[in-house]
Order: sequence, then C-alpha cells, then structure tokens
Amino acid sequence: KKDNQDAVDITIPSDQREGNQATVHRWLKAVGDTVLKNEPILEINTDKVTLEVVAPVAGVLTEILKTPKSACELSDVFGRIAGANAEVAAPKVDANSEIGSAGVLATASATGVRLSPAVRKLTTARGIDPVTIAGTGLDGRVTARDVERTGSSPAKSAVTQVGSQADVLVPHTPMRRAIAAAMTQSVTVAPHVTSVFECDFDAVFAHRVRLKESFAKQGVKLTVTPYLIRAAALALVAVPEVNASWHEDHVALHSHVNIGIATAVENAQGGGAGLVVPVIKNVNNLDLISIAREVQRYADAGRTGKLASSDLTGGTFTISNHGMGGSLLASPIVILQPQAAILGVGKVERRVVVVQQNGREVMEVRSRGYVTLTIDHRALDGFTANRFLTIFSEGLQNLPPIEGSFA
Repeated sequence: KKDNQDAVDITIPSDQREGNQATVHRWLKAVGDTVLKNEPILEINTDKVTLEVVAPVAGVLTEILKTPKSACELSDVFGRIAGANAEVAAPKVDANSEIGSAGVLATASATGVRLSPAVRKLTTARGIDPVTIAGTGLDGRVTARDVERTGSSPAKSAVTQVGSQADVLVPHTPMRRAIAAAMTQSVTVAPHVTSVFECDFDAVFAHRVRLKESFAKQGVKLTVTPYLIRAAALALVAVPEVNASWHEDHVALHSHVNIGIATAVENAQGGGAGLVVPVIKNVNNLDLISIAREVQRYADAGRTGKLASSDLTGGTFTISNHGMGGSLLASPIVILQPQAAILGVGKVERRVVVVQQNGREVMEVRSRGYVTLTIDHRALDGFTANRFLTIFSEGLQNLPPIEGSFA
C-alpha cells in the first residue's frame, strides 16, 4: 500500500467562499471512488448560496473529513484525493445518523441494484425505481446526481393521512434551506422598519419608449429595472448612510455602489423556485445602457443556470422588484445581512391622482406604484429612509438625455 503523503486537500477556492454559516449538504462521491479533475464531488449549503465543490485533481477520494449535516467553515479541508494506488481510509459512520457518511459502502436494494444509503433515501423520497436509472458511478453504480437527473414532479418524501385528507411532504432543497437560514438570521438580529412612498412612473415609461428601439439595435433589451437601479444609485450616493453594512462595533459606509437584484429562478434540483441575488458592481459609474446590458446578462445567466459565485457577491444594497409578480406592496422585505436596507418596488398601475395645474387641483390618470425601503433600525432611522425615497422618486422623474451618461 502507498501512503497518502501525496494527497491533495479538497477545499473551496477563496474567491468562491460566499456566506458566513455553512453546512455540508452531501457528497456526490464515496470514499474509494475515482474522480476526475473539476468533477463535482461535494455540495455545501451556506446562508447565501449552495456551493458545488469540484475535485482539484484527478485520482481517488481517500478521505472524507466533513460528513453530511455537519457544520463547517468555508476555509475547512473537506476531504482528500490521492493517486489511484493511494491508501483508502475507512469512513466513519454514525450508527444513529439518518444518512451517515457518504463514504459508506453501497448495499443491494430489494431490486438488486447496489445503492448507497443517501441514494436509496433519495430514490424512495422521489418515488423512483432505481432499476430504471442508468448509473454513471463506479462500476455503473447509481449516484445521487443520476437520481437528480431522472427527477420526479414533485419530489415526494411521504404521504401522511390526517382524517380524510392526505398531506404531501416535500423535502427541502439546498437552496430553500439556505434561504430559510438567511431570512431567519436577518429577522432575528435586525429590527425591520419600513417606509412607503407612492412614485410616479410616467416619465420612465415615456423615456423607455423613446430609447427602446435604439437599445434593441445594439442588442440590449430595455426594461424598467435599469431605471430602478439608476435611481437607487443616485439616492445611495446622496444618502451614503443607506449604502452601508452593520457590524457589531461599527457601520461600514461603502465607497462603491454594488446593487443586487433579487431574482426568482427555477431550482435545478427540483422543488420549485428559489431566489438568487446577482450583483451589478459600481453602478454609480455606469450609464443607462451599461446598466441594461448587465441586467440582461444576469437574466440570461439565471435562466440557463450559469451564474457564477462572483456574480452573487459584493452587494452593498438590494432591490426586490416584487411587482413583476403582481404584488402591490410587500412589507417588510427581509434585509440581506449585513446590508442596512432593501428597496421594494410594487406593481405599477394606472391610477387617478390629484395634481396641481395652473394653480388648480385637477384629476389625472398616471402610472403609479408603491415603493418601500425596509431598514435595519440599528443602523438607520425613518428620517434617513424618507430622504432616500425622496431622492429615489426624483431620480425616476429627472432622467438623463437620450444620448447622455449616468452622470
């Protein structure tokens, strides 16, 4: 037997470490399995995203140091890979664990197909006959990834009977667990307070009509979202207290304006939609068409599942355009910690309003929508929130010349 002195640690690259709290979700390979370089072998849940860890080298998975469901640091060593003749460490299995280590040996199911405990549980939960799955693992073994590709709609772990009604139990996806942990942590530590303004969008819609065709000729789709981002950036520059992050011993006022856009995406692992927040960097230095290009790029990447970890990091402020789904008002919208605030934009409708015209009050039909700013009351107060929303509202009215820049 060869010793493991040439073993390579399995870690998360520093530029991909996003989040503060982390838990090992599952291993996609077992101890003793051969792996290819850059092949996904491990999934980590953080309070922000689900990270897929790939093999740094080709070889044999010789050790698993962090088992499923165990808490971890993003800088930890999760396991080791060595050459084909490396000594394989026997995995430690918790007899009381529901899944145990991913390195546990596969056993034959009732159908005769060899399955690991994790895979057996997954096929049972999804109601899938393992005989119908073409295995891609070692010696044709069915892996968790094979089950995920087969899928079922919806994923069902059990049906319980309560009286005459049957309840379907849907397992939590890694994305849903990460969202739940982040939202719970935010509302637990931060007192949320919301200010509400009603904004006029007539100028935005007229400006968009004038620019839409010229943007399209340059391959850019112009939606309302870039206008929201631009107005928010103007307000963040004018009221820097909102472009901030709360920490126990200080508030960090950021010199850069990086705005995240909360975006619903279909969960690639099944179980419905999830939420990601791609971040547009240094928005205060971008003109309208540059912002629109970034919005389009992220929308395309989100639909195809090609958002990189770097696309989801570095945000200093977040916008939730929940009105796209028909919502008029949402309050409070949970803040993405440690940011100090989050902007919510409701559905824009044609409404009758009273305006001043030549010294008289007259009724007009205009495009109006409710806009909210939910703040972390530890860092901000209502006066500051209202000042931000006032400048944001003005930014929707005072638009740049058709050929002008952001500035």
